[in-house]
Amino acid sequence: MDKFASRRAAFAELHESGCFVIPNPWDIGTARFLAHCGFRALATTSAGFQFAQGQPDTVWGLPVATALEHITSIVAATELPISADFQSGYAHEPEGVAANVSLCVDTGVAGLSIEDATGEPGELYELPLAVERIRAARAAIDAKGVQVLLTARAESYLVGCPEPFDDVLRRLTAYAEAGADVLFAPGPRTPEEIRTIVEAVSPKPVNAIVMGDMGLTVADLAGLGVRRISVGSALARTAWGSFIRAARAIAEEGSFNGLAGAAPFSELNRIFEEAGGPATQSGAAADATKPRS
Repeated sequence: MDKFASRRAAFAELHESGCFVIPNPWDIGTARFLAHCGFRALATTSAGFQFAQGQPDTVWGLPVATALEHITSIVAATELPISADFQSGYAHEPEGVAANVSLCVDTGVAGLSIEDATGEPGELYELPLAVERIRAARAAIDAKGVQVLLTARAESYLVGCPEPFDDVLRRLTAYAEAGADVLFAPGPRTPEEIRTIVEAVSPKPVNAIVMGDMGLTVADLAGLGVRRISVGSALARTAWGSFIRAARAIAEEGSFNGLAGAAPFSELNRIFEEAGGPATQSGAAADATKPRS
C-alpha cells in the first residue's frame, strides 16, 4: 500500500489541464508557509538548500544521502505533493541514476526532475547518454509501481550552449519520447520561445521557470500553454537579498533601517502554530507574542 498515493494522484491531476504554480521552499519553515498560502504543490530547490548550507549551487555539491535527507524533511513538512529537484541524479551512468531515483521515490515525493548537466563547466551529457539516463529514471519509477511524475530538464541555456534554443528543442523532444512526463528547460524567456517548446512536446506538459521579473504573469504563461510554473531559487534569493541589505547596513553604516521590513514576530508564531509546529508550552501562553532572541 502506497501511503503517499493520494498526494501523488493529486499531483498528477494538476498536470492534466490548466496551469498551476509550484513554488520552491528550501527548508521546513518555508515549506509550511507556502502551504499556508494555499499553493497546491511544492518543489525543492537544490540551490536554495545549498545556499542555506553555506555552499554554492553545484551539480555535485551535496552527497546523495544529504539530498535525500533534505527531500524527506520537505515531504514530511506538509501534506502537499512534493516534487524533488534531483539535480543530475547524483550519478553519471544510467544504472547509478536508476538506483538513486529509486531512493528518491522512497522519500514520498510525487515527482522528481533529472537534468542533463554533467557538472563540468559548459558541458551537457551527449544526447544518446542523456536519453538513456531518462529511460533509466523512468524504469526505476515504474519498478516501484507508484505514480511519480518524471520531469526531464534540458540545461542548454544554463551551460551556455552556442544555439541553446535549438538544443533545447532537440533534447526535450527526445526526453519526451524516452518516457519523461513533464518537460522543463530553464532559460527561455520570450513568449515565442516558450510557446514553441510547449507545441514541440505536446501533449506532454511543460514546466516554465520564473527566476525574476520577466514581464509575464501566471495568466500570460497559462495562455502560452504552460502547465506548471516554478520559481527555482528565486524565493530563496529574495530572502537573501533582504538579509544581505540589512546585515550590510548594520556592519557598514551602523544603521538598523534594513530591519524595517521584518515579518512581525506574532504573525510568524501564529502561522507556524496553525501549520503544525510545537504547541506553546504551558505557562508561556501570555508571552507567546513577545519577541525572543
